Amino acid sequence: MSSPSKRREMDLMKLMMSDYKVELINDGMQEFYVHFNGPNESPYHGGVWRIRVELPDAYPYRSPSIGFVNKIYHPNVDEMSGSVCLDVINQTWSPMFDLVNVFEVFIPQLLLYPNPSDPLNGEAAALMMRDKPAYEQRVKEYCEKYAKPEDIGAAPEEKSSDEELSEDECESLDDEMAGPADP
Repeated sequence: MSSPSKRREMDLMKLMMSDYKVELINDGMQEFYVHFNGPNESPYHGGVWRIRVELPDAYPYRSPSIGFVNKIYHPNVDEMSGSVCLDVINQTWSPMFDLVNVFEVFIPQLLLYPNPSDPLNGEAAALMMRDKPAYEQRVKEYCEKYAKPEDIGAAPEEKSSDEELSEDECESLDDEMAGPADP
């Protein structure tokens, strides 16, 4: 296999040639935004999110950091920071995966099949378990308020971390915010 920098370039180019809008940060290939549409047949359908991606120096041997920039109501996404608690990204990442997999498989699966038993957003998890129609209505309200296509470029940048959290950090988070995972 080629060097990590060549693989990073190849994966980013593959993502850019797909149907996703990609915005590079500082003209580098390690940090960028991807515009992501909510999956069909889900309460997230119609929403558009700006997702920040950061590739570590050791990519593809280490997973990318993923964070929602505009707000999303989901049990496994921290509402304030946008941090994603996504086991496949954190624990089972393999160099066989690429950036297109993240946006075509992992994130859609996260939105289609939330895990309320391992929440970063305890309120969303509790509502989902207690009253699924009310949860889905709240998701749709957030989509309308924070994830309209015309609003995606104006999403706030005030969070302190947009890295995803490890499974242990997800469990220990409870009501307090956690910092980024150690390298």
